[in-house]
Amino acid sequence: MGTPGVRRLIRNGKVTDPSSPSLATTAAGITFQNPIVLAAGTAAYGREIANVVALDRLGGLVTKAVSVEVRPGAPAPRVADFGDGMINAVGLANPGMDVVKRDELPWLAANVQRARVMVNVVGRILEDFAQVVETLDDAPGFQAFELNVSCPNTRAGGLEFGADRDALTALVSRARARTKRPLFVKLSPTLANIGDTAKCAADAGADGISVVNTIPGLVIDPDTRRPALGFGTGGVSGPGLRPVGVLATYRVRQAVSLPILGLGGVTTADDALQYLLAGASIVGIGTAALADPRQPERIVDGLRRWCSTHGVARISEIIGTLEWPS
Repeated sequence: MGTPGVRRLIRNGKVTDPSSPSLATTAAGITFQNPIVLAAGTAAYGREIANVVALDRLGGLVTKAVSVEVRPGAPAPRVADFGDGMINAVGLANPGMDVVKRDELPWLAANVQRARVMVNVVGRILEDFAQVVETLDDAPGFQAFELNVSCPNTRAGGLEFGADRDALTALVSRARARTKRPLFVKLSPTLANIGDTAKCAADAGADGISVVNTIPGLVIDPDTRRPALGFGTGGVSGPGLRPVGVLATYRVRQAVSLPILGLGGVTTADDALQYLLAGASIVGIGTAALADPRQPERIVDGLRRWCSTHGVARISEIIGTLEWPS
């Protein structure tokens, strides 16, 4: 006999109460307690937001960029709100891999227990990525790397690593040789065929794909007749990026079987569900978390309510279940 008012489902021979759904999901062998992670650059290295975000309530976080050398970043102002979203040019500012290994990763190991951590890796030349991965590989406090191949390759005249198949293959292969930890490769939404690029990364040894990065844009202040950002151009994020990211997620899911971190424009639980249905295993929150640091926690609660309302016992069951019109 079931409890009155509660619909019970049979899953693998066991009775499951959908009012207490499981939000756990697995990506690249890593179990996340829920699908919501903080996107690279929005959580710094964790400690900067620990007083305002309950990190261990989330599925995880992706750290701020880590490069071989210290990077001072772009000139101020670095961020501007343009009404429909945000544009930023932080310039991948970071203290360099040695400081991150000495100071930041041990803090994460000591203070973040349940949330999973990925380290975002950047470079100016191809060899930088493997060097960062090798340097950090034996450090505590994280489970995977995210390779930001949207960076410009200074040896190739500024062409993005992800836009050059040979460079992408070499980059991922060299990083793969330096670690056994999972490697996620973060792709730009401006790629001509993002599915083919994801397949190239998979063939080179990637364990997961992150889509999408920001879209290049320009915001001008009419009064000064100058760009709103000190660097000039920047990366556009916010709600307008969501349909782009959801489509990229769907296209990558059709091309490869690797787990996907889907991100771009997520502000609500419904937004996150779009990414999950399109094929993402985990979902990144960026601009919304900067605007309201508690919003990611609300999105987790919203996913739990949605599952209860729709009789979904495990949120992992809906991943990639988008029904395409015939």
